[in-house]
Amino acid sequence: MAFDSKGTLNKVMLIGRLGQDPELKYTPSGVAVATLSVATNTSWKGQDGSQNENTEWHRVVIWRKLAEMIDKYASKGTKVYVEGRLVTRSWQDKDGNKRYTTEIQADSMQLLESRNARDVDTGGEEPPIPPDTHVEEPEANESDDLPF
Repeated sequence: MAFDSKGTLNKVMLIGRLGQDPELKYTPSGVAVATLSVATNTSWKGQDGSQNENTEWHRVVIWRKLAEMIDKYASKGTKVYVEGRLVTRSWQDKDGNKRYTTEIQADSMQLLESRNARDVDTGGEEPPIPPDTHVEEPEANESDDLPF
């Protein structure tokens, strides 16, 4: 694990399921960007013996070729492994108020199952990428500003 020159680390690792199909868009310069909603669950037994569960939702942003791959092969319910870092963005809403969001910028992602692996009949579509396929997206020199 690499630390930066100041000895700090910003690393996120998640295993969860997509809460909806990936949302793929393109920047004005043609760079693919996908947003995902990933759910992780925590469960515990209460003092009275009852089983409790909490679902946490994570916004994940993926860029370039990896974004296109995830859009093509993953769908709502797909189990995924995500590695990345926390990033906070700010913008002004339509009323001029400053808004913030914290999201995970994915550096790599692994499909733990594919869309077609869950389907009984692929209808002659292209074969799915194998589960456990690990793809890392290379660093880019292009600005990663979201156009929306």
